[in-house]
Amino acid sequence: MSLNNLPPAVSVLVPAKDEAENLPLFMQLCDETFRARTETYEVIVIDDGSTDGTAQVLETLVAKYPFLRVVRHRSQRGIADALRSGFLAARADILVFFPADLQFKPEDIPRLVAPILAGESDMVTGFKQGAYGKAFVSGIYNRLSRTLFHVPVRDLNNVKAYRREIMEEQPARPDWHRYMIVLAAAKGYTVTEIPVPLYPRHAGKSKFGISRIPIGVLDMLAVWFELRFGQKPLLAFGMLGAGLFAIGLLSGVAALILLFTKDIGVRAVWTVIQTCLVLGSVFFATGLLGEQIAVLRAEQRELRRLLDERRPPRDR
Repeated sequence: MSLNNLPPAVSVLVPAKDEAENLPLFMQLCDETFRARTETYEVIVIDDGSTDGTAQVLETLVAKYPFLRVVRHRSQRGIADALRSGFLAARADILVFFPADLQFKPEDIPRLVAPILAGESDMVTGFKQGAYGKAFVSGIYNRLSRTLFHVPVRDLNNVKAYRREIMEEQPARPDWHRYMIVLAAAKGYTVTEIPVPLYPRHAGKSKFGISRIPIGVLDMLAVWFELRFGQKPLLAFGMLGAGLFAIGLLSGVAALILLFTKDIGVRAVWTVIQTCLVLGSVFFATGLLGEQIAVLRAEQRELRRLLDERRPPRDR
């Protein structure tokens, strides 16, 4: 294999939605940064259904920069899908998630990958340094995440570098890329945090508004449930169902005793008892169904592991 055909050490994954104005400067800065490095890089820009001429700009840039490769989505599919597409196209064992809007400069990419190249960490995330328009919302999000997941980093949703196997184990769920650090840490991967300067957008506008807040909160709860009860859903639904059923049953026995011994009966009490019995049965049945789904997921993971062991080395 010639030197020109050797796989790069690092693949930079760049989701881009309507970033035609930013990409030329972004690629220029990447070129200047990579020329000074001993390790080799490739940049994979995932055009996520852009409508502003991004595709035409990328055609021009591919001819100018040999390290640039392009993946295109015909319609917008979101950052999580873009990262998945970039991962499938990447040739390196170290991946970097980096936006195209130039709020972070490519000169910081080597700092992100350095601890991984040195074998000191499996994942490195940036901690924003500078003025940030969504600092208040981001601060609440990060505090809630640290409280729920006990991950010792200050900024979960930022630029990051990580080993390829972390992405291989990442669930293919919309917007769950925000919790890549949480999911990786739960599987035993080591995480390091470094400060990264934040700059104003070079051009264009942010794609994220306040409507993302409730989605982020629901995703946070979904990830928490997955990590806490994903392997044993009966612990959640079964215990809750058994508790409600026991309360309804014991209350019903007590109500019958009062009715027959003292001729005291209250219709509202019987309604509560019936509700507890019904809900308890439904929750317990849901837990049993969840256990069956968990068994299927475990078998799927085992099949994937066996396939990975039999799979020939990646063609790079």
